[in-house]
Amino acid sequence: MHGNRRATPGVLRARLASGALLVAVSVLAGCERGSSGDPVESPTGPNGCPAVHARAQAAVVQAEQTDVPWGGPTTGPAAVSGRTLVYVAQTMTNPGVAGAADGVREAARVIGWNVRVIDGGGTPAGIQAAMSEAVALRPSGIVIGGFDPNSTSREVARAVEARIPLVGWHALAAPGPSRRPELFTNVTTRVDDVAAISAQWIIAHSHGRAGVVLITDASIPFARHKSQLIRKELATCSGVKLLALENIPIPDASSRTPREISSLLARFGSRWTHSVAINDLYFADAAPAFRAAGEKGSGPPFNIGAGDGDPSAFQRVNNRQYQAATVPEPLSLQGWQIVDEFNRAFSDRPASGYVAPVHIATAENSTGATTWDPSGYRETYRQIWGR
Repeated sequence: MHGNRRATPGVLRARLASGALLVAVSVLAGCERGSSGDPVESPTGPNGCPAVHARAQAAVVQAEQTDVPWGGPTTGPAAVSGRTLVYVAQTMTNPGVAGAADGVREAARVIGWNVRVIDGGGTPAGIQAAMSEAVALRPSGIVIGGFDPNSTSREVARAVEARIPLVGWHALAAPGPSRRPELFTNVTTRVDDVAAISAQWIIAHSHGRAGVVLITDASIPFARHKSQLIRKELATCSGVKLLALENIPIPDASSRTPREISSLLARFGSRWTHSVAINDLYFADAAPAFRAAGEKGSGPPFNIGAGDGDPSAFQRVNNRQYQAATVPEPLSLQGWQIVDEFNRAFSDRPASGYVAPVHIATAENSTGATTWDPSGYRETYRQIWGR
């Protein structure tokens, strides 16, 4: 969708007041909502963290590029015919889960397979029931869409016993094959890279002087791990303060996020300059609270989503409405990759090993697009499958 455009290399400057010299030294830490005490703030200084800032800025400029050549597989087995996939979704209200499902459907139409989506509704009981139903259907393959397969270990064991291949989407922290739990492969960007670049964007954007709120869903191991990595990267800059770590389960985001944002604005005021969330959807729910408080859509606070880059996130970024950037997953590409990985499994071939590189989308480099859709993969997969 982006063609061969290249991002504007400049990094936006945060509109932060300067002049105060603070020399307090403390350990960067945080606390999830509901735990006792306030997070300990990291030290700050008038010069931020020059060396760390320079490295962060270089990484951000690289990640903003849109002229990215296809780096995935170019060979593989021809299409196996007559297969059926079941996509078990953690919750279809999660835009990333839904976007990857759409990509699977699109690719399945091309390769000639059938796809059924079963929504787990975002609850442990619902996900377990959805997974149980999927196994009972005896499909050719099952997609673990955005939840930890260990939470449905009994159903996973039944699928393995029935010789039904399992492919994960954001099911585990790391991409690639897994023995425990047994997945043919897990399709995801590297969470370390996503976490690092989102924190580096804050460091670069603020010149190393920021007060940050981090929003996560601690009930999802993948999301919890991502937020821990973001904290670690933020801590490399001595001028960045972690003001709060907010734990808001994704299924509760629409009801809880607005009141949490209002509370944070009251607590921190102008000290809150930047936010990072493990999923863009939090900023959709935060916008009304920011608006009601009279905050400008263009910030501060300047907000970045560390996943997943759904169309509504791009619209907020493009319109400068309470989100400045997103680190989007190439959701459609990943859906196609999932289908290709199943085709390799059905052909007794190993997983492709492909991992998509991280990308940052801003109003400057997305130029009105509503997804991160790199070029080249559809044509290449068609050639591999003979379709």
